[in-house]
Amino acid sequence: MTTARIVYLNGAFLPFEEARVPIMDRGFLFADGIYEVSAIIDGRLVDNAAHLARLDRSLGEIGIRNPHDAAGWQALQTELVARNGVTEGLVYMQVTRGVAERDFAFPKAGTEPTVVMFTQAKTVLANPLAESGVRVITVEDLRWKRRDIKSVALLAQVLAKQQAAEAGVAEAWMVEDGAVTEGSSSTAFIVSRERVLVTRPLSTALLPGITRASVLKLAAEADLRVEERLFSVAEAYEAQEAFYTSASAFVMPVVEIDGRSIGQGRPGTLTQRLRELYIEAARQG
Repeated sequence: MTTARIVYLNGAFLPFEEARVPIMDRGFLFADGIYEVSAIIDGRLVDNAAHLARLDRSLGEIGIRNPHDAAGWQALQTELVARNGVTEGLVYMQVTRGVAERDFAFPKAGTEPTVVMFTQAKTVLANPLAESGVRVITVEDLRWKRRDIKSVALLAQVLAKQQAAEAGVAEAWMVEDGAVTEGSSSTAFIVSRERVLVTRPLSTALLPGITRASVLKLAAEADLRVEERLFSVAEAYEAQEAFYTSASAFVMPVVEIDGRSIGQGRPGTLTQRLRELYIEAARQG
């Protein structure tokens, strides 16, 4: 028997079919909100403290009051995961500036934020794409200048992801001034022929990826030196290996960029080792 899907909305756990957000919610009207996604492995949340810290920072950057402290968020997440019986997948959290008559300026002080949470059961460990590797394309980066904020305003990313879908590939790497910024929903990495792991340094130009940070900490165990610097599309074409990271993909090998094979055209051994190390660390908590 299938368990009814339960979501969380503004203080209540509700059946999915009963959850409603008013049309005057600023998340709907202006994309005026922040979101986070944490992975679930073996019924446990992965890298969750870092995700909650990033949620708090993003909310602060746009002046939305965080409705819960970290312990409060984790309690809600844990309860929602249990109610839905999810052992592997994702838990999504979103906070908007709340409900008010449509006006660009912030609503009056005291307007309550809207909080929405839901889970998605999804295979994240035995992902067949991690065995075969994925193809990506490069696209122009059309986004605003505060990409370090995990805003729900994702239209540019939606368009990039659609370009990838229409090209029959898994992801789009966005490019600005000839350099790769990041994927439409991931952080981009290359491995040079000198066993150097390269990814763009943090700035307002890209999101501070949580999985990115964990993988960089694991690089030494894979005998990789790290360089946080810009890399060009041309350099990516010539890389020994490439991959991207995200809460849902973990470490995903890239075997082709813009129709050009990367390395041997199959998942690289260093990328596979990083994926193994990440999953091992995630399971250990």
